[in-house]
Amino acid sequence: MSQPLTHPLHTIQKERAIIFILAALQFLHVLDFVIMMPLGPVFMKSFKIDSAAFGLLVSSYSISAGVFGLLGALFLDSFDRKMSLLVLFFGFSFGTLLCAIAPNYSFFLFARIIAGGFGGMIGATVLSIIGDIIPVFRRGTATGVVMSSFSVASVIGIPIGLSLANRFGWHFPFLSLAIAGFLILPIGYKVLPAIRYHLDSDVHPKQSQFKSFKEVLLKKEHMAPFVFMIFLMFGGFTVIPFLSPFLVSNVGLTIDELPYIYFFGGMFTFFTSRFIGKLADRYGKLKIYQIITILAILPIVVVVTLTKTSLPIVLLITTIFMILVSGRMVPAFAMVTSAVEPRIRGSFMSVNSAIQQIASGAASYVAGFILVQTSDQQFQNYELVGMISVFSLLFSVYLAKNIKIAG
Repeated sequence: MSQPLTHPLHTIQKERAIIFILAALQFLHVLDFVIMMPLGPVFMKSFKIDSAAFGLLVSSYSISAGVFGLLGALFLDSFDRKMSLLVLFFGFSFGTLLCAIAPNYSFFLFARIIAGGFGGMIGATVLSIIGDIIPVFRRGTATGVVMSSFSVASVIGIPIGLSLANRFGWHFPFLSLAIAGFLILPIGYKVLPAIRYHLDSDVHPKQSQFKSFKEVLLKKEHMAPFVFMIFLMFGGFTVIPFLSPFLVSNVGLTIDELPYIYFFGGMFTFFTSRFIGKLADRYGKLKIYQIITILAILPIVVVVTLTKTSLPIVLLITTIFMILVSGRMVPAFAMVTSAVEPRIRGSFMSVNSAIQQIASGAASYVAGFILVQTSDQQFQNYELVGMISVFSLLFSVYLAKNIKIAG
């Protein structure tokens, strides 16, 4: 294979600038998704909606991201990756702007579908660019920088977003994200190089992509990781989207105290996820996944049964919750990534990403229907949602043993 770029990178400084832009795009995209969950109490009050309607708001983004991500994977490889990423990010920023100006629930729901449709393809495109232009001996570091955006969004983005929402209203965080998105687009256009190497293949890209997708979907060995991914998502996204509304309504936290939950959870997760990854490499991904998942059951049970509790105790419980519930994803993704032959890994991961998005959206939607709010705004049946989460976790431990490592 020849050089992965039409115009190779000449300096480390140029490479760092590219990684910074990719990380910034990923950060804004991730923050747009995660900011929804702590703003749950604000949306439910502002739109006068119940838990089912809020669950639909959360799930609409994920399901749209999954569906359009799956469709996009069939044709995105036919274009320059730089232009694909910038067009996708423009559409995502436009969808976020629509969220900012939404006058009612229906318009906001429509805007979330638009943002999710474009946003669902951004992450895969960013990772594809890293694979194309970053040398293999620096690729792990580059991926780590970009993928740390979730923790950075939790530590920095969510507290700032909540502060803006508390001071200026819920529209303002989305307006800020949209403006930042539009401002970074011309910088990305200038910094990112044209990335057309994948178009130089002797095999027609569309035909190759279609054949790969067909093989991914029909291969019997792939069913175990796909089903595993569904229960992996249900293990977390039945509980997570309604954590903030529950903490405000049932546990007694104020909206001003919610940023502390995400600050400490994100800060600890930033370090523990890397540590869990090292443990998985040393002792085996399956073994570490099983241990972390079993341990995660305890904080889930505690969280869904909380009553009026002081902030320090809540912070301790929710931080352990985030460390373990998010930590299990590290060995889980490592197992799933290794469950496919390298030659069709790109198509496999596209399908897997779509399943992940749709499953997380379905989990939020189901949980929203189970939860009931009383006349005094208390949530009921959160412990039932927790039981679904625990069952999903336990079943995922069983399913993980059926994932065969292919390469």
